[in-house]
Amino acid sequence: QVSVLYFARSAELAGIRCETLSMPRQITSLQLWEEIVKVHPRLADIRDQVVFAVRQEYVLLGDQLLVLQPGDEVAIIPPISGG
Repeated sequence: QVSVLYFARSAELAGIRCETLSMPRQITSLQLWEEIVKVHPRLADIRDQVVFAVRQEYVLLGDQLLVLQPGDEVAIIPPISGG
């Protein structure tokens, strides 16, 4: 079980700000993203712009292997614009 936090546009698309999801203990960052998109298909719209953080460390979507612990925090952070 991991806590998934949604920020800005990702929260709008998911319709929530946070939730707990069951994930395999070992999973690649891309597989983790795909599992989240299965729950919230509208998130696929921001795949190429999203910043992903696991345990408050940025992770690129790809084949990087993550070892998740119960209660780990996963954040979905779309690009933030400002001036």
